[in-house]
Amino acid sequence: MAVLVARQGRELQRYTSSGGRIVVGCIPYRVRGGELEVLVITSQKGHGMMFPKGGWELDESMDEAARREALEEAGVRGETEVMLGCWYYKSRRYEQTYEGIMFPLRVTDELLQWPEMFSRKRTWATVQQVMDGCKHGWMCEALDRLVSRHAMLLQSAL
Repeated sequence: MAVLVARQGRELQRYTSSGGRIVVGCIPYRVRGGELEVLVITSQKGHGMMFPKGGWELDESMDEAARREALEEAGVRGETEVMLGCWYYKSRRYEQTYEGIMFPLRVTDELLQWPEMFSRKRTWATVQQVMDGCKHGWMCEALDRLVSRHAMLLQSAL
């Protein structure tokens, strides 16, 4: 059995010209009974509803960073799709504006053990539950883009 360990430290992370971190994340999703479900996680302090995200490091591509964050924080593997967009948001902890880049991640494997399983909870939720419960406006906008993209794909399949 291989042991999975989360990366730590900020030595390899990328920053904007103004000093804010560049973070990359994803919206893990699956389709059940024709309905889109998304996987949300709590913060490390155990509250909130958010998607996996973290610093984009120098030795990886953006989609590799998105997949790494999904594995470390939510314990899922999957296929990243075309980027949903880029948002700027104010860090709650630091006085910096961060750049957040989000990808859809079609989940192919849900692990029983993962690096941050003792510091985060994961939950499959409906889009409406996330829209009602997520306090990060930029993440809700990213989810809205995923929902629109998914609806367009369904329309074109008919």
